[in-house]
Order: sequence, then structure tokens, then C-alpha cells
Amino acid sequence: MIRVGIGGFAFPPWRGVFYPHDLPRSRELAHASRHLTSIEINGTFYRTQNPASFRRWYADTPEDFVFSLKGPRYSTHRRELSESGASIERFLASGVLELREKLGPILWQFPPTARFDEGAFAAFLELLPPAVDGRTIRHVIEIRDASLVTPGLIALLRRHRIALAFVDSDEYPEMHDVTGDFVYVRLRRSVQTEPTGYSAPALDGWARRLRIWSAGGEPDDARRVHPKQAREETPRDCFAYFISGAKIRAPAAALALIELLAR
Repeated sequence: MIRVGIGGFAFPPWRGVFYPHDLPRSRELAHASRHLTSIEINGTFYRTQNPASFRRWYADTPEDFVFSLKGPRYSTHRRELSESGASIERFLASGVLELREKLGPILWQFPPTARFDEGAFAAFLELLPPAVDGRTIRHVIEIRDASLVTPGLIALLRRHRIALAFVDSDEYPEMHDVTGDFVYVRLRRSVQTEPTGYSAPALDGWARRLRIWSAGGEPDDARRVHPKQAREETPRDCFAYFISGAKIRAPAAALALIELLAR
């Protein structure tokens, strides 16, 4: 399955662009989830949600919809990563399992100040449980500093079967090494002057790459830092989110990519 979506669903400038002017705010998620196939929730990065919120999100969305969640910054934005265990446990006990089968990957985003320390990162990855209460949990790591662009990080993630977020960005490193059993893409280059955020050729390129990753291969233009490709997985789930950039264009970009993938 290739799922495509946006970051969050509450963004006032989308009213009249993606949401009808007269749509109640309480129906925004219901509207978005019937046009997209996934949403990455960013609010969990900044504050703890309550179980009722997760239950409401579950109820407001179709059966085949999936949420990705950003793990709390308190887990990744700290000096000693080996001490993140309590924060991770609190997050996973905050009600995320109320999403049931709609719970997708959990994104752990590291700050631009995080430098590569193999021991520290290994300690953090050991704290990420592969399952909670019998439910499989998929984890994905996003890095933002060039010191982390190293085969050592890729080898470490592969050892733990944890995915690396592929970030299409002018600001942060871009690597396409497959390290887990799924692919997670964050597309940050939307521009205001392009009605669909990304140009048609750029969207075509991402549709092609996602099809190849989904089939278990690796695109010939993938930017890898590890000398070895990942072992083939058939099939792989893929998640792609339009994040940041010209955010007002994110829904149009996601809809255009969904249409391309449906052809």
C-alpha cells in the first residue's frame, strides 16, 4: 500500500482552498480523510494528547485510513538519548493504541544539533519497542545534521529494522537508504507559485520512486550513503507526506500524487 497525505489537518489557510468555507472545524478531519489516505499528526511532537482525542480521530476517519504520529520532542531533543525511556513509555501509554489498526508509523525527529554518536543512537533505538500490548509498532527516524550522513547510521538502523525518513528538502540531508520494512517520505519543497506545490515532472518522479520502493526495489536515482542496498522486501508499505514548504499547497500536492499513483 502506498499512502499519501499531509502534515496535520488544522490549518486556517486551507479554508476555501481544501476545506469548504462553510465546513465546521469539527468536520475538517472527516473531510481530509476522505480525500487523502493518511495524515501525519504533528501535535504529538509538542504536547501529550489524551485517549479521547485518539478515539475521536479513529471515529472520524474511514476504515482504511492510517495516521502517522510524531513522537514527543522530549524524547529526541535531549543531551542523553539513553535517558529517553520514560518519555517514550509515557507517549506510548498516552492513548495512541486507541487508534487501533489505524495507527501507522511513529516518527522520531532529531534536532539539527544532534550529531552522530553511534553509542547514543544505539541506546535510543534499543528503547523503541517493536510491539506494545501485542500490537506491532513501526518506528522511523528523521535526522537533520550532515554528521549523521554516514554508513554507520544506516547499518545501525538496519540492525534494528527501523526506517529512515527520506526528506526532500533544501535544508536537511537527503538519503534514500532503505533500513526497515517500509518507506517513509517527507516532501518539503512545495512552492506557492505551483498550483500543485510540486511541478508535474517532480510529482511523476516521486510516483515512480514510490512504485519501485513499494515493489521491493530501489530507484536508480536513489541517494544512498551505504555501499550495500537493502535486502529486497516484497511488498513494502510506503508513506509520503507533503510537509512545510508552501503549506497551503500541501493538499493539492497530495491529491495530485494520489491521482498519479492511481493510474
